[in-house]
Parts: sequence; structure tokens; C-alpha cells
Amino acid sequence: MSMDYRKIVLAGVAGTAAMTMVGVWGAPMMGLAPMNPANMLAGAMGGSLAAGWALHLMIGIVLALGYAMVAARLAGPAVLRGAVFAVAPWLMAQVVVMPMMGMPLFSGSVMAAMGSLIGHLVYGAVIGAIVGRGGPAPAARAVRRAA
Repeated sequence: MSMDYRKIVLAGVAGTAAMTMVGVWGAPMMGLAPMNPANMLAGAMGGSLAAGWALHLMIGIVLALGYAMVAARLAGPAVLRGAVFAVAPWLMAQVVVMPMMGMPLFSGSVMAAMGSLIGHLVYGAVIGAIVGRGGPAPAARAVRRAA
């Protein structure tokens, strides 16, 4: 399977940025404290903000690659496929990652967990919009059709 890795990296970075904006600016609009995953990761890694951002972006890119690998198996338009895909990393974050960082399951409150879910859904919608329906790159599909 041929994939457009530049598009996947772009999707991961754009989706991660959008998710972060939801956490930083959207969470306070929902009555929550700002949620910045890069800052949370930095705190868990000894306080290096640069390392927190690097890890946050790397996770976003790796998850975008995961989306590209499974998107063709999901139903619906690409934006919806991305949002549906993003429920899995949200659940993993709430059940595994948060407790590993010393935080309670589901961020300690329904509102915080829902804020995180909204951020993940936005992330997924963005990667879906950029990566598309997944599967081989358009050029590879055209070559296969011509053969």
C-alpha cells in the first residue's frame, strides 16, 4: 500500500494544533481549566516544554499514520471516519495515559473527559479531512487501474 507521507505528517501536525487550540481556548468556554496536552506531557517528562511539544506532535503524526492505515475500513465521509477513529486514542488517553501521569481515570470529571473528547474529535476530523479516505495514494490507484 502506497501512502502520501507528506500529507499524513501535515494531517498529524494540523490535527494536533487544532486539538490543542480546542483545549487551550475552547475548554475555558466550557467552564474548564485550559487543557494543553503538550504542557501536561512536559510536566510528566520533567518540565521540558520543548520535549512536551515534540512528543505531542509526534503522537499526532503517528496517530495520523494509524488513521491512514485503517481509514479505508471505516464507513462514511473522511471527516467522520477521522472523528470515529479519534475515539480510540481518546479512550486510551483517558484509561491508560492519564493514570500513568498520576491523574484519575477520565480526567477526574465528566466535564474534563468530555472536553478531551471534543478535542480528540476535532483532531480526528482534521486528519480525516486532510488524509481523506485512506488507502493507496491517488497516483498509485491510477497506475493500478491502467495496468
